Amino acid sequence: MQINDDIQYLKGIGPKKAKLMYGLGIHTVYQLLTYFPRAYEDQSTLTPIAALQPGDRATTAGTIVSVSDRTGGRGGRMLILTAMITDGSGYLTVTWFNQKYLKTKLKPGKRLFVTGKVEYAYGGRGQFAMSQLNGFQLLGENDAPEGHTGILPVYPATEKLNQNFFRKVTKTLLSDLPPLPAVIPDAIAAKYHLLPLEQAFRELHYPPTFDALKAARRTLAFEELYLIQCGLLLLKKQAREQEHGVRHLESGRLVKSLESSLPFHLTHDQQKVWQEIQHDMQAKEPMRRLVQGDVGSGKTVIAMLALVKTVENGFQGTLMAPTEILASQHYESFTQQLGPLGIRVGFLSGRLTKKKREEVYAQIAAHELDIVIGTHALIQEGIHFAKLGLVVTDEQHRFGIAQRAELEKKGTLTPDVLVMTATPIPRTMTLTVYGDLDVSQIKELPPGRKPIRTFVRRPDRRGLIYQYVHSQLEEGRQAYVVCPLIEPGEETSSLPSAEEVFDELRYGIFRDMQVGLVHGRMKAAEKEAVMQAFYEGKIQMLVSTTVIEVGVNVPNASIMVIEHADRFGLAQLHQLRGRIGRGPYKSYCILVSEGKTENARERLTIMANTNDGFQLAEEDLRLRGPGQFFGSMQHGLPDLKVADVPGDLDVLLEARQAALDTLADKKNLPFLVPILRQQYHEHFENIIEA
Repeated sequence: MQINDDIQYLKGIGPKKAKLMYGLGIHTVYQLLTYFPRAYEDQSTLTPIAALQPGDRATTAGTIVSVSDRTGGRGGRMLILTAMITDGSGYLTVTWFNQKYLKTKLKPGKRLFVTGKVEYAYGGRGQFAMSQLNGFQLLGENDAPEGHTGILPVYPATEKLNQNFFRKVTKTLLSDLPPLPAVIPDAIAAKYHLLPLEQAFRELHYPPTFDALKAARRTLAFEELYLIQCGLLLLKKQAREQEHGVRHLESGRLVKSLESSLPFHLTHDQQKVWQEIQHDMQAKEPMRRLVQGDVGSGKTVIAMLALVKTVENGFQGTLMAPTEILASQHYESFTQQLGPLGIRVGFLSGRLTKKKREEVYAQIAAHELDIVIGTHALIQEGIHFAKLGLVVTDEQHRFGIAQRAELEKKGTLTPDVLVMTATPIPRTMTLTVYGDLDVSQIKELPPGRKPIRTFVRRPDRRGLIYQYVHSQLEEGRQAYVVCPLIEPGEETSSLPSAEEVFDELRYGIFRDMQVGLVHGRMKAAEKEAVMQAFYEGKIQMLVSTTVIEVGVNVPNASIMVIEHADRFGLAQLHQLRGRIGRGPYKSYCILVSEGKTENARERLTIMANTNDGFQLAEEDLRLRGPGQFFGSMQHGLPDLKVADVPGDLDVLLEARQAALDTLADKKNLPFLVPILRQQYHEHFENIIEA
């Protein structure tokens, strides 16, 4: 048996079970080995039946004194088996649903060893019962229960692939474990006190003690984070070792002309980040820098300065934005600011006619345009820059790492790369998500930016809320109303959809106003037309889903209502709120929520009390875990199977240092690169050995 063998050939599985396992993403022996338990049942202590307490999860044992069965459920098709057991101290009823095979096995006199949640028996006058079973063993009179002094794994199971099945096949696999290839160099494993790999796998599935479980988990989390860090750092290292990078001279007349023409002074944070970027651009290695800046912190002007610097050095620059309207807004502001300096700015999007696109392609190739701003259209075939020196990606989390790489290939040289995001990421996640980039942060907001006042209100105040919104529109302002759903019936819930809210408002209190609707299922051209009408003031209220999270800058919009705000994460709420407060008017964000859970109430209270996106990102990570960050960054990284970044910060930092130590010696690459390609083929396939 080899680790890449099909699991159907493993003892106890076969073609039928294998087909069910394929549906869980388990195709190979290695994938079964890494199908880790989601929890553990401590069966090291048997609790006497008399000592059981309702609500507890416990392990107990007793002799069956009676067995009964009946049918129930819809149509009477469910078989319900019940056994009453006693250990001399009391009685307990144990119930199984639709377990027909047990009907002939459950007999008075046999012993039952059972783990599950204790509850009161229905109509049992204080009698205890157990029906949510995590495990059971039916024993003969003289049999000893298997592993009752150990810790049993609890796997993510299904109706047809239950706990007993997974425990049986993982035990079979672990008893005859195939050779596992070494992943971490011996020196690293010894330095960080890691367990042998086979031992770590065995003790993560079946730990003899909880201390052993902790050590096994640390070893496998370290391996996971170490390989990802090696891959990211190797990508960064190889990008910087390119022979044909772009080296810029110190900033000269053109950059200084732009700085002096700006209607404001750069904040301290902006100056610091601009210095870091200039230093990178003047180095011989290609720049790879991420600028994190809170909503409205002034990232765009930093990108403009960097693009002017590359133009001043005789190169071309490009800026890619995720939406047409955002790209258009960038094009307008760049043209207005840079036109007087003699800089030629072009625009490219999918909405241009074929003839116009080809004209722009020709201008790019002939170096008749200095800066090109556009959408995904920038990475289409047929676009070739004469002398590309700088690539800027705006709202990086809306693009994958592959799209960024495609844009970088549009020139003959290796350009400098500047990535911008208005989604603050906690430091621990930054190391993992953007490990191939240097990171700068702009936390300070420009002077004069008015703070947005945020309020949490219950749904029974909606009438008063919308009366106030109406009064704001009468004064000439504009408003957003954000809903979590698009259309009725989209989810099995009673939440009003965006379409329902749109109809309610435009035919109700706002019948004298122009109300628009925009959501992700609309055709791109239709959506852009509505957004443009709102941008131009032709629409006074925009009802939408989260499609307005990025790419809308309407200074006249001063109020936002977010329906069922508890359905959004803090980071997303902050992004939505950032659409207002961009003009000279007082701005208000109203979060409508019933706040049924303590977690929801805590999140919304935090949201109402702070406008700091970095603080909110840390709170969001604490409350919701790392899953959404890996899901939303679209960075092309693998899901973590063992490691939990916030909880494993110490392991992450050790793994990163170990990766740095490994890559410091090129002799390690022939050992490391094949492992990266094999385990993370889709993510690190471009890594080279030399």
